[in-house]
Amino acid sequence: MNDSHIVSIAQLKEFSNLNPGISFTAANKKERNEWIEETLFRFGYFKLKKKHRHVVKDYIIKMTGLSNSQLKKLIAKKKRMGKICSSSTKRNSFPKKYWPEDIARLLETDNAHSRLSGPATKKILQREYEIFSHENYKNISEISIAHIYNLRDANQYRSHALTVKKTNPVGVKIGERRRPEPQGQPGFLRVDSVHQGDLDKEKGVYHINIIDEVTQWEIVGCVEKISEYFLEPLLEDALTQFPFVILNFHSDNGSEYINKTVAKLLNKLLVSQTKSRSRHPGDNAIAECKNGAIIRKHIGYSHIPQKYAPLINQFYKNHLNPYLNFHRPSGYATIVEDAKKKGKLKKVYKTYLTPYEKLTLLPGFKKYLKPIITFETLEKIAYEKSDNECAALMQKTKEELFKKFTGHKLQFPTAYTSFVSGSYVD
Repeated sequence: MNDSHIVSIAQLKEFSNLNPGISFTAANKKERNEWIEETLFRFGYFKLKKKHRHVVKDYIIKMTGLSNSQLKKLIAKKKRMGKICSSSTKRNSFPKKYWPEDIARLLETDNAHSRLSGPATKKILQREYEIFSHENYKNISEISIAHIYNLRDANQYRSHALTVKKTNPVGVKIGERRRPEPQGQPGFLRVDSVHQGDLDKEKGVYHINIIDEVTQWEIVGCVEKISEYFLEPLLEDALTQFPFVILNFHSDNGSEYINKTVAKLLNKLLVSQTKSRSRHPGDNAIAECKNGAIIRKHIGYSHIPQKYAPLINQFYKNHLNPYLNFHRPSGYATIVEDAKKKGKLKKVYKTYLTPYEKLTLLPGFKKYLKPIITFETLEKIAYEKSDNECAALMQKTKEELFKKFTGHKLQFPTAYTSFVSGSYVD
């Protein structure tokens, strides 16, 4: 395009107003850059006032189709180097050392030996040249172990390899990989483990946190180690502490729960077992939330030696679990439509009840109770002490428990220290 007759800012403005839909296409980048250089020189761009520079830039953008940021880079290059040069996209590369004939030697070796490991293959390649004097193995005998695996990915290798072993997924048939759907019915449990940390290579205790999804009824236990020997009796005892019939047991994919011992225990109790799906962190979200809101809040993060696990478990069973289920209110979500975004649903927490209150509000809740559990028994536990009386007793017992951890410097959780000082607020 010949626009040499346009030599002033006023003409540029007039041209833009008269030709709102005109566009310019360069044959190549070199031609485009030369035109931009000529235009900047013709209008003395670098000597113009700021408002006039904008007019020139808008004209160039309109004619070339470049974005504002792209043009700014080209102008900066012109100012810095005096010329708009095309950037070199050539990247540094290492010289090629192994050629198709070397891959053929590797292929020949792997096919003969049914594809051994990298170190074993390298040793054979070295022996072929050094011991058996096969000159065609000289170059490939110097290959590194890591690069053997690189060459095995080459098209030439894969198209002629007789032994290509792909990674097989580990199939564990214990538990069904899906999210439980309780449909408003209690008895669908979520379970997770919380480790109390290490100190000088000594493992701490493990907390087992089990929560019912609908009522948020929670049973916490403590074991010395995550192994079948310790977990089986604890899980069996924890499941008996729930007042309603257990229908489902859901965990993550940890081997402490996905094993034959736990599966046998659940089968004996006629409880189905499910496990979390890949890339679905929300499958076990309620257990993760309760880990922080309950266990970390009351026990903290400091290391506790494994020998104290029975004492902690006894405290959980006699004091913390009754407090959590009969005297500590939990939030229950209500699904509502977002007022700002039509059609979007969100959770709001306006309902706060104790898990026991939530259980009693379920339609026909008595039909969910275990045969040995009566409504009168639960009522007696729920109203034997007030919420504050039960919380005070629980905190006092916890204080005595922490004093038994002799010889260990423990950082007590904030809730614990605040209560001891007389200003406890949950």
